[in-house]
Amino acid sequence: VTGARASMIARAGMSFVPQGRGIFPNLTVEENLVFAERPGPGGRVDWTREAIYETFPRLAERRKNWGNQLSGGEQQMLTIGRALLSNPSIVLIDEATEGLAPKVRDDIWSTLRMIRQKGVAIVVVDKNIDDLVDIAERHVVLAKGEVLFEGTSRQLRAEWEFVSRILGV
Repeated sequence: VTGARASMIARAGMSFVPQGRGIFPNLTVEENLVFAERPGPGGRVDWTREAIYETFPRLAERRKNWGNQLSGGEQQMLTIGRALLSNPSIVLIDEATEGLAPKVRDDIWSTLRMIRQKGVAIVVVDKNIDDLVDIAERHVVLAKGEVLFEGTSRQLRAEWEFVSRILGV
């Protein structure tokens, strides 16, 4: 996808959850979701607004609130919901749980597991290795643009001391 226009990447089935969340603060939760809603590749519609509200009941309760009235966790839920409403084949998530309360982080990780179980591929960039090991099948550890580790969760666990040392955790 290098060099491709964002619209072409989206039509190909890729969706992105940015680190800064990127919600529209002057739109309501409902309007943020409507804005993103469209069929995926081949006309597939696995995700609807109602499915998002079932996945994130807090968003259903706050559907008339402005984006800037949401907590950080609610904004992350909205951003993930918006990404899913494009009915993607793959979702890229940058810093999925950064700055969130522990309970909200647990909810986000549970949601990512559920999304994966529904057949959507997920690429997650996050510093929380403990949760990543439980959710991901493959891992790539980068430091300053250099690949320091690449392998499965089992291989990562076997190299835990090395990875912990290089990441400083």
